[in-house]
Amino acid sequence: MAEFTLELNDDQKQVKEWLHGFAADVIRPAAAEWDEREETPWPVIQEAAKIGIYSLDFYAQQFFDPTGLGIPVAMEELFWGDAGIALSIVGTGLAAVGVLANGTEEQIGTWIPQMYGDADDVKVAAFCSSEPDAGSDVASMRTRAVYDEAKDEWVLNGTKTWATNGGIAGVHVVVAVVDPDIGSKGHASFIVPPNTPGLSQGQKFKKHGIRASHTAEVVLEDVRVPGHCLLGGKEKLDERLARARERAKSGGERVKNAAMATFEASRPAVGAMAVGTARAAYEVALDYAKTRSQFGRPIIDNQGIAFQLADMRTRIDAARLLVWRASWMATTGKPFTSAEGSMSKLYASETARDVTAQAIQILGGNGFTREYPVERMHRDAAIYTIFEGTSEIQRLVIARTLSDMPIR
Repeated sequence: MAEFTLELNDDQKQVKEWLHGFAADVIRPAAAEWDEREETPWPVIQEAAKIGIYSLDFYAQQFFDPTGLGIPVAMEELFWGDAGIALSIVGTGLAAVGVLANGTEEQIGTWIPQMYGDADDVKVAAFCSSEPDAGSDVASMRTRAVYDEAKDEWVLNGTKTWATNGGIAGVHVVVAVVDPDIGSKGHASFIVPPNTPGLSQGQKFKKHGIRASHTAEVVLEDVRVPGHCLLGGKEKLDERLARARERAKSGGERVKNAAMATFEASRPAVGAMAVGTARAAYEVALDYAKTRSQFGRPIIDNQGIAFQLADMRTRIDAARLLVWRASWMATTGKPFTSAEGSMSKLYASETARDVTAQAIQILGGNGFTREYPVERMHRDAAIYTIFEGTSEIQRLVIARTLSDMPIR
């Protein structure tokens, strides 16, 4: 088991510097343009693929880093560049995590490479869980998957929403209800292969922030997928459903569902994204405060500004520590006995929201314009307190874990 350390090793430092260079030289110069266009930045994704950042091998190396710090270090540097473009680069990873969390070795080897494509033919993938009436309330999910035993096929019907890369993806990972009588325990995840009839893109959302990342509805109308596209396989699903039904009757321990398994695995990574955005805004504000003069001196000479910057940096470092702890715990198999994963996501996301707002305040009128990047960073930061579990849901998870009570 890897010991917890705050010192990156040489390999991690090299990766950090490499990603920082890509973020500074490729992502940042393109950020404002793709934010305005509100389109997927395919040329930037392709550049990332050419040098190996957008690839299965790269994310696998970071995912299997024995210290657990590979993914958070990578996320922080890329999102330091720009949140919208970075999410376009890493958004496929959520679908990949869905397969890793629930799939067999054969499914992992078959589908994850197809999610990325290659530098000459870049692909993206989508993880589809949320629905118009089922966001935080996953038990209200309505998308159904019915097994056609005669053909060994699953038939999917429903509408998904807020899907990153939804509709433009090759591979879609869809969470659907297979047994509505046991609520969220009756969910399963399915691979919908490229060009499967019946899957279409619905509304594409025009968003407040992360505009370079494609977010849309995914409509499923009698979508038929082969039996082997059920992640984990039918035998494993039948065993899990049987246990869930038995426990539901006896009031026994709770059983995790497919969507929650994916979210739990990715929450510290979202925290790292938030740290990257917060750090970027802090650095802009610090530089501005040192160079902007009012009343004959730099504005950082005023305690009102200097103390804000001190608080911003303190919160950013504290957020990173929580993210690193949760990532290390997850990798080394230590249970989240105090909901440490949710803690990291909660604190980092609210830090990003608050720090970017303070950065605008420090820049004054300039911060409110699109001539400076903190306005965009503040818009981008709003998403961290919402997606993959709102701040309120994180607090609920933490409170339930600490109290072992069904807090509502």
